[in-house]
Amino acid sequence: MRSQLLAARAAALFASDLPAGSRPAVPAVDAAIAGAVRAWGGTRGCVATMATAYGDCPETAVPRMRWARGVVITVYGSRRARPGREPVAA
Repeated sequence: MRSQLLAARAAALFASDLPAGSRPAVPAVDAAIAGAVRAWGGTRGCVATMATAYGDCPETAVPRMRWARGVVITVYGSRRARPGREPVAA
């Protein structure tokens, strides 16, 4: 269950407007994920957006997903980060 939640958050962050490679603070990550879920009609819409990106531009989708997963694991991985803490992007 936890890995599915991390995967859903990573897909939503992937589909968000945050630039890959950025090191957003926890509140920005929370807001970006929530905004993407709303904008794309849920986590399935975020996954569909991600799949389209992999089909259209795999050369940019792969590093973006690597970044999104790194941020999500840093922020939500072992325990919830404290507000204002800067995650380290992978």
